[in-house]
Amino acid sequence: MDDTLTTEFCLRMGRAWATLSRRLDSALGGHHGISFADYQLLLHLQRAPGGRLRRVDLAEKLGLTASGVTRSLLPLEKIGLVDRQSDPRDARVGYAIITATGSELVTNATTVVDNISRAMLGAPSRAQLEATSSLLAQLAGTGQ
Repeated sequence: MDDTLTTEFCLRMGRAWATLSRRLDSALGGHHGISFADYQLLLHLQRAPGGRLRRVDLAEKLGLTASGVTRSLLPLEKIGLVDRQSDPRDARVGYAIITATGSELVTNATTVVDNISRAMLGAPSRAQLEATSSLLAQLAGTGQ
């Protein structure tokens, strides 16, 4: 494959991400008072067994450092969307756990994210979405 084509794809993806993030931040902020980054964090917690994840696992899922996750969790803790939980067997292990309020908020915010996603993507075919999703997973190093 031509290097210029792969570079162009990455440049367009970066631009698309910036546009998508800006639109989602604006819509989520206006309707629910959270950013798209907050939404992603809450969604990962909501989907996790028991609504909790070790901070290091949450960092991995979000592509952040452990300290970055800690900084992201602090304001969400202050407004009651997440709590901290320590492991009774190992005090060094910390969990982030979504509260009932946080879970309700992320459920409601998902409607906003779905609407913005549909508006921005139009109606791509299932094959287009699967192929692009596969490429993005490869870029993210997740293979999923």
